[in-house]
Amino acid sequence: MISSAVWQDERLVAKLLVSSAAYLVLLSIGLNNSIYTSAKEIAMNITNTHSSSASTQAELFLLDKSAEKENWRIDVQKRYPRSTILTLKDGVKHIRMTQYYSGRPVRLNIVEINTNINENLQLKPVMASDVLNKRVSIRNLAQKEKAIAAINGSYFKPQTGVPLGTMMVDGELLTGPIYNRVAMGIKGNEFVMDRVTLNSKLKAKKKELTIDNINQPRMLSTYVIVYNKKWGLNSPPAPKYGANIAVLGGKVINISDGSIPIPEYGYVVSGPKSKLEPFFYEKNINLDIKVGDEKWADVEHIISGGPYLVKDGEIFVDTAEEKLNAVGGRNPRTAIGYTKDGRFMMVTADGREESSVGLTLAELAYFMKSIGCYNAMNLDGGGSSVMYFNGMTVNNPSVKGGIPLSNALVIYEENDMRLVRADGRGT
Repeated sequence: MISSAVWQDERLVAKLLVSSAAYLVLLSIGLNNSIYTSAKEIAMNITNTHSSSASTQAELFLLDKSAEKENWRIDVQKRYPRSTILTLKDGVKHIRMTQYYSGRPVRLNIVEINTNINENLQLKPVMASDVLNKRVSIRNLAQKEKAIAAINGSYFKPQTGVPLGTMMVDGELLTGPIYNRVAMGIKGNEFVMDRVTLNSKLKAKKKELTIDNINQPRMLSTYVIVYNKKWGLNSPPAPKYGANIAVLGGKVINISDGSIPIPEYGYVVSGPKSKLEPFFYEKNINLDIKVGDEKWADVEHIISGGPYLVKDGEIFVDTAEEKLNAVGGRNPRTAIGYTKDGRFMMVTADGREESSVGLTLAELAYFMKSIGCYNAMNLDGGGSSVMYFNGMTVNNPSVKGGIPLSNALVIYEENDMRLVRADGRGT
């Protein structure tokens, strides 16, 4: 019991409150939220009424951070009952748990980040190489960015490693959407999730041609597709009755119906000859690339997957609409999502073994909603599902350490200045 004399001395209360250690003591002796709130209001009043110093402001800021940490700790424990929770650093938690579906076990690994606690935490997709047709391990992808955590990313073509769907890294669009599947955009510590369209045009004087995709395998002979150096050294052959034109400095420098070299600082446009012929002799060709509507305008990174799992707080699994019926059934899974207040979660579910049978998309959707996701989506799964955390693979992929991947989604700390030894390990 704290004596009434303590509470009568407003200055002492303020002094107690500006210490994060004192706040934790108050919590431990069981003071309720209303007492804490009232006392904090007193402290803030004193700070504002009297000549407040920079140090007092800083201490109050630390108090708020301590309160946020404690509230998040309690919240995570409630949302993940019967789990093992590791806090690696401020704002980063790794949760291990086993859930039962129809009496059968599923091992789950979750990494949750809270940028309200640590605003230096960053999220971005990383590629296996500067070109699209390469695959490496999750460990290599994570170490490339000195990542705290990483998961496998978008679908990719197994034979080549080319991502299948929208991929943007550091503002550069590497590949365009397939079937306008759902994607997540990242701008700082904010997220956007929606199905994505490509709004790109090839222009010259009054001529204008719609671009159907960028650096993607051809799906229809009528499509017009742009290939740049991210694709590789040479373009694919033109479609039947088609042409390839190489553009450099606004001019066409090569025309062929076969594979042609992609200019270092230019691109190749591939499509029906009837659509490209009007541009053959133009001298001021421009390629205008836009993704989605205005909500995508300022995103720095985009990673795609599909189907949706949670949309605007409701279960929403649009498998057929995104032409993803092939990824149904009970399988290993990878998913990402975020809460309405901006906390981010990445999840893997092990499968195809007696000790962990995997999840259906519906089960995954209900799980993502249960942990607080306002929006969530499925990523590549099956043999690709893998999670890396604190220097090691923490789930049980079908291949030890995970199969080679085209890309991954990583979490890192922006001000992480750890030294890296020649073998790639942090010191």
